[in-house]
Amino acid sequence: MAERGGHAHPTTSRKVLVAVGGQDVDAETVRLACRMTDPQGGRLYGVHIIEVNRSLPLGAVLDDVVERGEQILDEVEKLAAAAQLSVETELVQARDTGPALVDEAVEWGADLIVMGLPYKRRFGEFNLGKTVPYVLKNANCRVMLFREHREHREGSI
Repeated sequence: MAERGGHAHPTTSRKVLVAVGGQDVDAETVRLACRMTDPQGGRLYGVHIIEVNRSLPLGAVLDDVVERGEQILDEVEKLAAAAQLSVETELVQARDTGPALVDEAVEWGADLIVMGLPYKRRFGEFNLGKTVPYVLKNANCRVMLFREHREHREGSI
């Protein structure tokens, strides 16, 4: 355990929630989440949130979006299997991603949330978006961010 300021933090967690959104950074984020999951009985929980527009009912069936979400979660299952970890996946429809991730982490009892962050700019400045700040502020467990290389996205701006 790492000892810092009188607080001991384990180097791995028993219950790790990994948020995936179908971005290039997802595979490496899941690999990181696998490394952060205790190999002796730890569990990984892969979550993909589908944001449902407020003009639609929350339970609206969006076939193409649901199919893509299932493909994203299939990749999480493959990466977890390669790491020989127990994995559970969930496709969640919600109005906003941040509150949905925090709620899923509480409901599942996560010790750690791992999130990938694509390098994106808005008005020429690096931008965290709205989900990451919400989760950092409101999660009741540890949160780990994995930001992709700046150079990875430079050409697409």
